[in-house]
Amino acid sequence: MTHLELDRLAKHYGGVRSVDGIDLAVQPGEFICLLGPSGCGKTTTLRMIAGFLEPDDGEIRVNGHTVSRRGSVVPPERRNMGMIFQSYAVWPHMTVRENVGYGLRMQKVSADEREKRVDAILRATKLDELAARYPGELSGGQQQRVALARALAPKPGILLLDEPLSNLDANLRAEMRFEIRRLHDEFRNTSIYVTHDQLEAMTMADRIVIMNLGRIEQVGSPQDVYDRPQSRFVARFVGGSNVVEGKQASDRRIEINGHGVEVATGDFPGVGSEVGVCVKTHDLELVPGGGNGVANAVPGRVMSHAYLGSHRDYVIDVGQELLVSAPASVQLDNGAPVQVRFRAERCRALAK
Repeated sequence: MTHLELDRLAKHYGGVRSVDGIDLAVQPGEFICLLGPSGCGKTTTLRMIAGFLEPDDGEIRVNGHTVSRRGSVVPPERRNMGMIFQSYAVWPHMTVRENVGYGLRMQKVSADEREKRVDAILRATKLDELAARYPGELSGGQQQRVALARALAPKPGILLLDEPLSNLDANLRAEMRFEIRRLHDEFRNTSIYVTHDQLEAMTMADRIVIMNLGRIEQVGSPQDVYDRPQSRFVARFVGGSNVVEGKQASDRRIEINGHGVEVATGDFPGVGSEVGVCVKTHDLELVPGGGNGVANAVPGRVMSHAYLGSHRDYVIDVGQELLVSAPASVQLDNGAPVQVRFRAERCRALAK
């Protein structure tokens, strides 16, 4: 049975449709990431799942039972859900042990059982040696572990995480990504994780739900959404793809500013139709010099470049701008003529 189901879920603020009739089915034990830019509706969706907001239309069902619809919302404390916030929200006057055990006290779990559960979760989250400390004595990463342990201790059926790593520095974020996924695999909660960071989503999710302007653009595994984007928005948002505009010249040949490029896969709308070519920055090759002697290439000129250690990023004018990631050994001056070679097997056509 589907664990969590969103059915035509919608939320409006004045004339703005923050969440615009979305559908989603989540299976037991899945780790789902809601990914998208600020204002796309992902946090509003999470808050409706939690029971903090009432939907204006549609339903939320858990194990087949409706928990939210217009005019009827089961309160958060009766949903068997845990939530972790961006700001940690741990109680500063309680020790780590007291914070972790708080939810169990609210559930009126016996003292012996509570001690066993708290000890187990402290070990699992590697907080057992910090149990007597207060939050003010902990680092940001340790405080986020406390928030995670507190949410997991009552054994919620669904764990909700609202951009929990955004206040951490880059090294701690990398560490906590793997820690959250490890704990998910150990406890097998159904997890819904909100983020605008595609690296977090790619690292942790079983499936990524990409949202834009209140709607779902695409749902799929990290590899699906990275390799097979279904819209221009997804192509640009996930993986840093270029979308180069052209016209379909023949079966799998796209004309870009008068130059033909073979494209292996995608949606081809028909000869003469407008079509985009989706290609990752690192799947393009720069060949110095002008002329037309390079196969499957478009001539251009270097507009700007940046040295990034392992590689250089070039902005190339081919009649429209292209971002190309080249090896650090490729050194070209601004204004230099180049050929931009497209690897046909790594290009995808996107119909209008």
